[in-house]
Order: sequence, then C-alpha cells, then structure tokens
Amino acid sequence: LFQWWRDVSREASLQGLHSSYVLWGLKFGMILFIIFEIFFFISFFWAFFHSSLSPNIEIGVMWPPLNIFPFNPFEIPLLNTTILISSGISISWSHHSIINNNFKQAFYALLITIMLGILFSILQMWEYKQAQFSMSDSIFGSTFFMTTGFHGIHVIIGTTFLIVSF
Repeated sequence: LFQWWRDVSREASLQGLHSSYVLWGLKFGMILFIIFEIFFFISFFWAFFHSSLSPNIEIGVMWPPLNIFPFNPFEIPLLNTTILISSGISISWSHHSIINNNFKQAFYALLITIMLGILFSILQMWEYKQAQFSMSDSIFGSTFFMTTGFHGIHVIIGTTFLIVSF
C-alpha cells in the first residue's frame, strides 16, 4: 500500500501522463472495484433484513432479539450520518475548487473532510464502547458489527488516502 502511495505521488508530480490503454484500465478497474463494494455491503444488509423481517425461533421470533438493546437512531447514528453527508459535501467542494483553480478553497475543504472523517471514526469507536451487545449476541450483533465495522474501516482508509494526498 505504501509503495502504491509512492507511485501515486510520483505520477502526480509528473502530471500522470498515461497512455489511453492504461487510462481505460484504471477506469475499468475502479468500476469493478465499486461494483464489488456494492455487492459486499448488500450481502450484510441482506443478512440483516432477512433476519429482522423473518426472525427464527432460536432468537425468540422477535426483533431485536430478547435482551438486545439497540442504539437510539436519533442520537450518535444520526450524528454520524450527518457527518458523512457533510464530508461528502466538503470533498465535492474541494474537487470543484480544484477544477476552478481555487486551490486555497480546495485546501480548506479537504482539511474539513479529513477532520470529519476523523470525527466519524472517533464517534464510531465511542458507539462501539457504549454498545450493550457484542458480536456474539445473536445475528443482530454480528450483522451490526460486521456492517458498521467494515464501513468504519472504509472511512478510516478513505481518510488515510486523503491525508496522504493532502
């Protein structure tokens, strides 16, 4: 991964001159990666919705299962959603500022995006510590921690990529 970042930095300083075949390969690779990510997360949501819409007898035929106290969706989850939407807005602002050659605005928008990514990760960690259920507490705990955990890892990796390109 570090070697790849080294190559990205070198290519950026050399204006990234690639042949049309290499550019096509990069675009096609990104499309395949995004499709993979979509199906990856669909599998976890499928498991969650399948289990919640048709809970089986092992968990008491109820959702959430007995003695599982889920988070209030209007507290930290809503705040994290707002942070993610705000970071999407700020990275788009940075992107459009670069296109318009306004590098000062791009710098500040990217800085805001990085700070929002770090804040999201901290709040996610705090939410995990506050959870009254664990990964081993039925299908609810495992789908919750798998879905939010992989999403959190994606945010951490994305924030790291933004810090490297900062």
